[in-house]
Amino acid sequence: MRLDKFLKVSRIIKRRTVAKEFADNGRAMVNDRVAKSSTEVSVGDTMELHFGEKTMKIKVLNIKETTKKTDSADMFEEID
Repeated sequence: MRLDKFLKVSRIIKRRTVAKEFADNGRAMVNDRVAKSSTEVSVGDTMELHFGEKTMKIKVLNIKETTKKTDSADMFEEID
């Protein structure tokens, strides 16, 4: 699954266009590499997302094409 779609489906970022801009501006890293919005994300990947001064590190646990709001948290876990 594309990075921008994963960010949207997992509800880390609310809109896919915003997720695309976020990734294309170099604010997302997948497996310690700067990632573009088209970067493929798979189960087991680690991501580092830079939101201003806050950094979020996550591990991908599940890939789903669509999900309910209550199930979206099952797609990733925050790590230190």
